[in-house]
Amino acid sequence: MKKGISILGSTGSIGKQTLDVVSAFPSAFRVVAIAAKDEVELIIEQVKKFNPILVAVATDAVKQKLETALGSAKIKIMVGEEGLLAAATAKESELLVVAVPGALTLVPVIQAIRGGKNIALATKEVLVSAGDIFMEEVKAAKIKVFPIDSEHSAIAQCLAGEKMEKVKKIILTASGGPFLNTPIEKLAKMTAKEALAHPTWKMGPKITIDSATLMNKGFEVMEAHHLFGLDYTQIEVIIHPQSIIHSMVEFVDGSVKAQLGAPDMRVPIQYALFGMDRTSNLWDRLDLEGRDADIFKA
Repeated sequence: MKKGISILGSTGSIGKQTLDVVSAFPSAFRVVAIAAKDEVELIIEQVKKFNPILVAVATDAVKQKLETALGSAKIKIMVGEEGLLAAATAKESELLVVAVPGALTLVPVIQAIRGGKNIALATKEVLVSAGDIFMEEVKAAKIKVFPIDSEHSAIAQCLAGEKMEKVKKIILTASGGPFLNTPIEKLAKMTAKEALAHPTWKMGPKITIDSATLMNKGFEVMEAHHLFGLDYTQIEVIIHPQSIIHSMVEFVDGSVKAQLGAPDMRVPIQYALFGMDRTSNLWDRLDLEGRDADIFKA
C-alpha cells in the first residue's frame, strides 16, 4: 500500500527533490496534498504529474489562475493559513514533509502532530522558534520525526542502535560556504550573487544566504539540541569544505561514528520518506578513489 504524503513547500528546493524521490518510487508513495506560494506554472506541472487531492497556495489570485488552467480537474484549491492547515492535516496522509522556510508552518505542523502524522522535517525555524513545544507535542502524540537536513539525518543514522547516555558529543560539519577563504577585510563588499554561489550544495536562496553567513549552522545547533535532547555543550561544529562527512557522533569510549555520502539532498530525503529504512537508488555516490579522494588528504 502506498504511503500518503503531504508536502509543505512543494516548489522549493527540498519540495522539488522530495518529488524526485516520489517519482523514483511510484509504487511506494502517493502525494495527497501540496502547499506552495505563487509559482503557478510549476504548481500546475506538479498537479498534473502527481494528482494531489488538495493544493494550498498563497493568494486568491494564484487560486484563480490555477482554476483557470486546471479546468474541471478534481482537486481542491485552498488559500493562505487555512490552506496550509488543510494540507498539513489531510486525513489521507500519514507523513508530512515540512519544507517552507520560516515559522509560517508552525501551527499547521503542531496540528498535524496532534492528528498522528509523522513528520519529515527540513524547516529549521520550527524548532528554532518553538523547539520545546514541538518536542512536547511529539512526545505526547507518540509520532516520529525524521530529520531531512543532511547533518541531522547523519546524526540520526549514527545514533541508530546506540544508547543516548553513551553519547559524549555530536559534531556537525559545515562547508564554510562561498566565503570560507575570503579575507575579512573583503567581506563587507561581497554581493548577494556571490553569497548565493554555494560551492557544494544546491539549495533555496534563504538557506544559501544563511549558509554564507553561517547563520544556518547556528540554527542547526539549536535544531540538534531539540531533536536529540543534548545540552549545547555536547554539540560542536567543524569546517569540512568537501561536504562528504555530513556529521559525526563521539561516544564515551572515544569511538566516533560518521555518516558519509555525496552532497545530494535526495539521499536524506529518501531516508526520511522510507522511515529511516535504506532503499537502493540511482542518486549520486561517492568516488573515494577518484573525484572524492581528497577527503583522505591532509
